[in-house]
Amino acid sequence: MEVFCIANKDMFINEQIRAKEVMVIGPNGEQLGVKGINDALTLANFAGFDLVLMNPNGNPPVCKIMDYNKFKYENKKRAKENIKKQKEANLEMKEYRLSVNIDVHDFNTRVVNAKKYLEKGHKIKASIRFKGREMAHTDLGEDCLVRFAKALEDVATIEQKPNLEGRFMTMILMPIKK
Repeated sequence: MEVFCIANKDMFINEQIRAKEVMVIGPNGEQLGVKGINDALTLANFAGFDLVLMNPNGNPPVCKIMDYNKFKYENKKRAKENIKKQKEANLEMKEYRLSVNIDVHDFNTRVVNAKKYLEKGHKIKASIRFKGREMAHTDLGEDCLVRFAKALEDVATIEQKPNLEGRFMTMILMPIKK
């Protein structure tokens, strides 16, 4: 009996299986019992499917009757979906620091840079740090963050509204799905 080949991630099918006897599982998941390899291949051919070696280390080795190409296709599709989910989870977040009394040009520069970053699909954290007497006027900071969100509303939505944590007020923007 040959050992399952992990390097190329292909399973042994049909005539590639070298065991004398195998435990056969039907196409619907029912156990058909221990059969000789020729009987198992005949059953698979009669059903119009392939005999695939699932567990070569079992005693006896376990084979399943299935459509091998469909099985490979679904595994590849599932792997792509997992990679896609992983990319979504690993999106970067960039922080843009604003000020209560930020100048118009500085504000517009940050808006342009944030827009470019949002178009790449990343999230943005806009924050304001209050210094000294600015803590008495946190409403001005909130207005600045809302104005920042309004300037980016064509490419972003507010994920987390402005909230005050100590001396920092933060807001998170996420890109609009296209």
